[in-house]
Amino acid sequence: MARALTEDQLLDRVAGVFARHGFDHTSVKDLADAVGLSKAGLLHHYPSKQALFDAARDVGRTHSDELFAQATRVPVGPARDRRAVELLVDFALDRPGLIALESRAISLLGADDVDGDRLDALSQHVLAVFGADEDGGDTERLVRVIGMLSALAVLSLAANHAGEKTAWRPHIIATCLDALGHREPPPLHPSPRDPSHREA
Repeated sequence: MARALTEDQLLDRVAGVFARHGFDHTSVKDLADAVGLSKAGLLHHYPSKQALFDAARDVGRTHSDELFAQATRVPVGPARDRRAVELLVDFALDRPGLIALESRAISLLGADDVDGDRLDALSQHVLAVFGADEDGGDTERLVRVIGMLSALAVLSLAANHAGEKTAWRPHIIATCLDALGHREPPPLHPSPRDPSHREA
């Protein structure tokens, strides 16, 4: 028998279901199945679908507040971008459901069918850490930050699916920093798989 999920793990799985289907198209049975409980067992801990959504959102916001408090100790610029990306990548690899739910807000910016105000504040928080403003200002920076967040979400979910979190981590970080305009220096020695690497 599988060990019981911690509350964080349960809410991460719940968040993943909401991210895939949206609030309106997710049933309590979908959520119960995802966490290995009966509907009654799940509703014993959380009285409604809305309570589960709110709990998942709140735990995601709590984690992101902690991460970005660390990142904002670094002055604005490339060093802050790097620190925030590293923290986000580690969080995304550890909690794929929560990052999927957060990235849903980013991917649906301005859309009528996003889960309303339930996600908008969090997406604004993430954009603010990277100095991007959805309502004006530096369009290039906004596009780069949204591109970075999209790449981070897709790559971290793929790494989880492939079971390659450790191997993919440095490449996800490099890709995210590249999206922000901070190109990583090439490795000192080309990879043996690199077609440009020829034996003398």
